[in-house]
Amino acid sequence: MDTQQRLRGFITENFYVPDAEELALDTPLIDAGIVDSTGMLEVIAFIEGAFGIRVEDRETLPENLGTLGRILAFIARKQGGAVAAA
Repeated sequence: MDTQQRLRGFITENFYVPDAEELALDTPLIDAGIVDSTGMLEVIAFIEGAFGIRVEDRETLPENLGTLGRILAFIARKQGGAVAAA
């Protein structure tokens, strides 16, 4: 299972996503009502545990964690790799 599948699976299994097939890489997780501020802490804990990276307080910005695509890019940067394919 690749990074995108793991992340998408976590989001769809742990938060209310009416139609998992409709969850696009650019869907704003908080603005769309999928994840709230407490839920974002769960997402961060998942990212840290599943991908072996540390999310610093200063990195908890919409630019890094606002959408699936941004989270994938953030994980790739933290792991020193390329952005995961869509």
